[in-house]
Amino acid sequence: MPSSPPSSADTTNGNMRRTSPLFSSREISESSPSGIIDENTGKKTAFFENKTGEDGMKKLRMGLIGADFSLRAGMLEKHYPHDRGVMTAVCDTDPVKLELYEKEHPGSNAFLCSDYRELVVRDDVDAVFIFVRDRFHEEMAVAALEAGKHVYLEKPMAITLDGCDRILETAMKSGAKLMVGHNMRYMPAVVRMKEIIDSGVIGEVRCVWVRHFVNYGSTYFRHWCAKRENCTGLLLQKGAHDIDVIHWLAGGYAKRVVGMGGLSVYNRTADRLKNGEAPDRKASWSDDCWPPLEVTKLAPEIDIEDHNMLLMQLDNGVQASYEECFFTPDGTRNYTFIGTKGRLENFGIAGDCRICVWTKRRPGISEADLTYRLYDDSSASGGHGGADPKIIQAFFDYIQNGRTPSVSPVAARNAVAAGFFGHCSMRNGNVPFDIPPVKKEVLEYFNGTATE
Repeated sequence: MPSSPPSSADTTNGNMRRTSPLFSSREISESSPSGIIDENTGKKTAFFENKTGEDGMKKLRMGLIGADFSLRAGMLEKHYPHDRGVMTAVCDTDPVKLELYEKEHPGSNAFLCSDYRELVVRDDVDAVFIFVRDRFHEEMAVAALEAGKHVYLEKPMAITLDGCDRILETAMKSGAKLMVGHNMRYMPAVVRMKEIIDSGVIGEVRCVWVRHFVNYGSTYFRHWCAKRENCTGLLLQKGAHDIDVIHWLAGGYAKRVVGMGGLSVYNRTADRLKNGEAPDRKASWSDDCWPPLEVTKLAPEIDIEDHNMLLMQLDNGVQASYEECFFTPDGTRNYTFIGTKGRLENFGIAGDCRICVWTKRRPGISEADLTYRLYDDSSASGGHGGADPKIIQAFFDYIQNGRTPSVSPVAARNAVAAGFFGHCSMRNGNVPFDIPPVKKEVLEYFNGTATE
């Protein structure tokens, strides 16, 4: 049996500071620029600390597949520690993007190519970052891992469970390190919610409700995401984030799911792109995406759902529901965790937001017993509430220092599994689907318990 990868354990429970003994007032924390202050200790915790590596550390030689720097590749370009890494190869099928990279990086000696297979076999590439359409994740990750390269793979891991399992088995056989970009595990609000839950203040979590309101939802119906063949559905492309957070904070993985959803709005819009016509990205982020029935220039063919509902039975007895809607006027994520001693709910997920906890019974709607106020200046701390620079930092720490990242490949696989079978359920009469477990030898390998 292959030996376990260094520092790659599945950290479902994590190691968070227990804060319940410090609770002495109703309002535990107040807003502060890009951080949080604990009133009990006076300690200020910054949301983003850009720690650098040791002097003289060998730079990580990076290969990039998918050079659209207006999207996820831009996150890498902006946030990777330049004293610890260097871009040695860039691949994209669009020659315009390669020309733009060359123009914006004068003096760069990076190898440019249009075929990812040329990039993954290069001796001057240690790690490959994959930022491409979801349907290509499996193929490209497997090729890079087989070539012995470490891999940072944008979520979702793949668009089928078989694809995820193939990636896991390839990583196990190759011994290369694999990390999937579930950046919400690094969002301050999510980390704080986990700390509160782990403190025991709401007791043992038994029930979870999560709602995701996507007010720029039309963007997913303008381009490649609109087809199942490219992404399976939005429970993976979008929902994998939230499903992973549910698993992480509830301390278990979905073992049975029931899905319900439909295409009820964007199928009724008549103004469509012609085949070969490029979508207008800016329209998806402006008031032009509202109201949804008047949205123009959607994809010629749409066969994914524009709202999804997922019921999950977790393997630790917790039951959870997740709903996402892509034609809502407001945009936020709302998490509710109910335990044996209380309830937690967030209001806002980035920027100005609150996390409220109720631990005493009162009639009707009441003010929270504990309130955490968080404020994030994204211009200073990085995108997604400071999560983007943190997850890139975590990958470098994983490869160069052996530090365990917050999300394991097994967790990424299980997030896809819940969404994948949720779509299977809703497309087959809403029948329950049981999720196949990870193979024993694969689970042991990634949990760090495998032996030679």
